[in-house]
Amino acid sequence: MDDNILRYTLRVNRTLFQKFRYVADYEGRSANREIEQYIKQRVKSFEEEHGEIEVKKD
Repeated sequence: MDDNILRYTLRVNRTLFQKFRYVADYEGRSANREIEQYIKQRVKSFEEEHGEIEVKKD
């Protein structure tokens, strides 16, 4: 497995997640890819407002 890929368990309301999966399917994405898109958008928005986030290399 790619060392850059992180596994993360998400706990969320079942009904909300079912609706989210509907949206992801509508957009032609898996739920995982849809979550990744939301994370990318949020980080981009945050960095536009606050500057680039520096990440330590392990």
